[in-house]
Amino acid sequence: MEAFRVLEPGIYTTVQDKGRYGYQKFGVPISGAMDQFAYRVANLLVGNPEDAAALEITILGPRLEILSEADIAVTGAEIPILLNDEPMEGWASFRVKPGDLLEIKQTARGCRAYLAVTGSIDVPVVMGSRSTYVGGRIGGYGGRPLRKGDILSRGEGRLLKARRRLPHEFIPTYPREILLRAIPGPQDDHFDEGLDVFFGSEFRVTPNADRMGYRLEGPPVPHREGAPRGIISEPSVPGGVQIPPDGQPIILLLEQTVGGYPKIATVITPDIDRVAQAKPGDRVRFERVDLETAHGILHLQEEAFERIRKRITMGA
Repeated sequence: MEAFRVLEPGIYTTVQDKGRYGYQKFGVPISGAMDQFAYRVANLLVGNPEDAAALEITILGPRLEILSEADIAVTGAEIPILLNDEPMEGWASFRVKPGDLLEIKQTARGCRAYLAVTGSIDVPVVMGSRSTYVGGRIGGYGGRPLRKGDILSRGEGRLLKARRRLPHEFIPTYPREILLRAIPGPQDDHFDEGLDVFFGSEFRVTPNADRMGYRLEGPPVPHREGAPRGIISEPSVPGGVQIPPDGQPIILLLEQTVGGYPKIATVITPDIDRVAQAKPGDRVRFERVDLETAHGILHLQEEAFERIRKRITMGA
């Protein structure tokens, strides 16, 4: 079923789902939605499974012609949403009909928004996922960001009997100063005073920030005297923080599979969403936590999400 005609694509709009797992050993990254919380909520708001394909919108969104009746929800970054020039509420569902014009403007706070539609975005499944990996031209809509003139289809799905919205107390805010909790390692032994610099300093997000990783700028993080400035390339995980020879941290993200610099720390999984919403110029600090604390934070996050799921779907 045809869902949208792309009139303007925005800066970087791609199809993403929960991610592509099991292929990193072949050099194929996870991809998927950068902000998993906003992405999952968007799907719940329109009655989709949490892992359904949606649009990830970066900084400036698309202008779309609606081709079939559906429910829409836009979550994530604070961003103006216009339906036929009328403002619509974020973090809530709304009904669209053929001929309507939907426009997603530029983010005011945060970096990425997520647009979910009844039945999900229907693109071919590649290696178990509909996510776009632009670097390999894999998945999504032709393995690339959307372009003017593209026609997006959606799967079958039931329209909602009543509107859904995320209660206000659960809507995240996106400050310009971001705290990221991180576990030291796996190569923290390459640093001594560098650990104090890393966990005690403020860094700025540079314009070199994308789905592969975020380069930061701040006080150089020194390597331990005599420690190698590089390592044999090894598999990377989202959240690993590399320190290259210049001492400026790089947070590895969803489209990176290997790294050849020592990793001083690893940002915990729940805080990857915070990285996803950071824009160039935002300030970042790191807080040291241990593995047990990180597991506890993740457990509490999933418990909270279960409560959110019940609140959204109750009576809808």
